This record gives sequence, C-alpha cells and structure tokens, in this order.
Amino acid sequence: MKTCREVMTSDVKCCLSTDTADLAAQLMKDENIGAVPITEAGSGRLVGIVTDRDLAVKVVADGRDPKSTRVSDVMTSKLVTCSPSDGFDKAIESMQMHQIRRIAVCDDTGRIVGIIAQADVATKSNEPRKTAEMVEKISEPTAAAMR
Repeated sequence: MKTCREVMTSDVKCCLSTDTADLAAQLMKDENIGAVPITEAGSGRLVGIVTDRDLAVKVVADGRDPKSTRVSDVMTSKLVTCSPSDGFDKAIESMQMHQIRRIAVCDDTGRIVGIIAQADVATKSNEPRKTAEMVEKISEPTAAAMR
C-alpha cells in the first residue's frame, strides 16, 4: 500500500494568513492551482486553505476589495489533514467522507509538507474504480445544498 508521502505533491505554494485575496488569486494563476494553503507566519503551521471558489463567492460576489481583504477572512479554517506516513487509502477515505477535492499532508508539528488532490488520486492510484467512487462521493450533494 502506498503512503501519502509517495503520492503527495511536495512543492506546495502557500500564503500567509495576513496576505491578501489578490495575492492568493495571483498565486493560483501563476501556479495553475485551485487552492492555496494558508500558513501562520513564523511557525509555518497550516491554519487554513483558500480555494478559487472561496475567492469567487466570498470576495468577488460579496463585492469585497481583493487588494485589502485578508485571506484569513475568507479561508476555510476547519481542516482535514493526513500524515505523510498515513496510507493513501486513508487519505482517499477522508476526502470522500468530508467531500473535499484536496487534502493537506502535515507533519507532527502541523506544518504542511504536501498536498494530495483529486488529480493525484486519478493519476497515482492505478485503480480506476476507486477514483470513480471517490469523485462520485465528493460530488454528492450535501443535505444543506439540497434545501
């Protein structure tokens, strides 16, 4: 069984919690990524994640100024993470259970060391059925979305 360390992307681009939404959006554009982990200045500890959807909904749609809005004001701080030594299956199960498209890989101190995205599951699992199941579960409408 593969570990999270074996499948994660380790060159993770991050923003600080004090950075602006504009900076996060520019990083997404430059790196062709859909999410940016947010870390605490000094410690590098993961404190949140901001997605392209967060920026669209919580900044643009709300009419906020991206140059003055801090990512800490629009990031998701309720995080689901895994450890580099966790089995890849555990990461996939967490992604399915929490309906998330990416999961941060953190060390024992809470510092981000990698990220596993849906694309990593599709390209590195060698199990097309498992990939299809994961995408289906992540994409299921939640009870709140059905109201």
